[in-house]
This record gives sequence, C-alpha cells and structure tokens, in this order.
Amino acid sequence: MRKLSMDELGRMSVAEFKEAKKNPIVVVLDNIRSMHNVGSVFRTSDAFRIEAICLCGYTPQPPHRDIQKTALGATETVNWIYFEHTLDAIQQLKTHGYSIFAIEQVEGSISLESFDALDKKMAVVFGNEVEGVDNEVLTICDGCIEIPQLGMKHSLNISVAAGIVLWDLTKQKIYDLNP
Repeated sequence: MRKLSMDELGRMSVAEFKEAKKNPIVVVLDNIRSMHNVGSVFRTSDAFRIEAICLCGYTPQPPHRDIQKTALGATETVNWIYFEHTLDAIQQLKTHGYSIFAIEQVEGSISLESFDALDKKMAVVFGNEVEGVDNEVLTICDGCIEIPQLGMKHSLNISVAAGIVLWDLTKQKIYDLNP
C-alpha cells in the first residue's frame, strides 16, 4: 500500500474550489475562544465544501498564525464573515432563507442520526467551549441537534463536534457535489 500523491488525489486549485458547487450549509461560531478550534473548523468546512463560516463575538478571525496552524490554508478557500453579535448573523441568515439549528443538548433536541438535512438550506451554530450556545441565541433557532454520546462526558470539543455534524449533514448529498 502506498500513499497517493496530490495529483493522484485530483484536488482542485483554490480558484476551482471557490467556483465549485457548495453544500448549502453555513457554520456559525458563537464566541469560540480557541484559535486552534477555529482553524480546525475552517479545515473541516473546506473538506466538506461548506458554503461559509460566520465568526461571531470574540471568536478569533484570520489572519493569525494560530488559526493557520490548524486551518492549513482553508482560510483562503472557505468564505467567512465576521459579526459582532451572533444574533445579527442569525437574523441575516434567516432573511436569506436559512433554517438555523444549534448544536446543543437541550430539552426537545433532535438526535443527529434522526435529523433530515436533505433539501434544506441551513446554518448550524456551535457554541463556546465552556458555556455552549448562548441562551439568547437558542431562543431564535429553529431547533437544536444533539450528538448522541455514550460515555461519562456529556460534551465534545467544538472542532470534533463540527467534524461529526458536518460530515453527517454532508454524507447524504456528497454525490451532488462532485463535478
């Protein structure tokens, strides 16, 4: 067994990526502290060809070497915008027809494996590493999605949660994105 070269993997150029069809999913980062988590979300968003990322509140913004350390160039391929307040980002997304779902454990949340993302233009909100999604933000979301967990801990690192959720939302329509 041997590793495939970049040419053999058939990766797009940055310009081709920018023009390629995207998943109709926007990631909203609500007051994320860690630059490494932000960079990881950029990298995951690139991998699943996510439409855009909204960086909100005190979430760090590119360019920064600590974001770049985990993003590995994805800040150049994934569209992003900054909002001072997460509520403003959500209101703008709603006016553009997005359904908004927080990734949070709350009463009435939908388990990820039961969530139907097909034919939905949607945004997913990931919250602060300690506090989660702000309560005020939760009140204007269309719903909440919960990642089932079987262990003693009841939360995942935001970058891990983003990887799980974005893959699950993408896998049903991955063949629609191939050129």
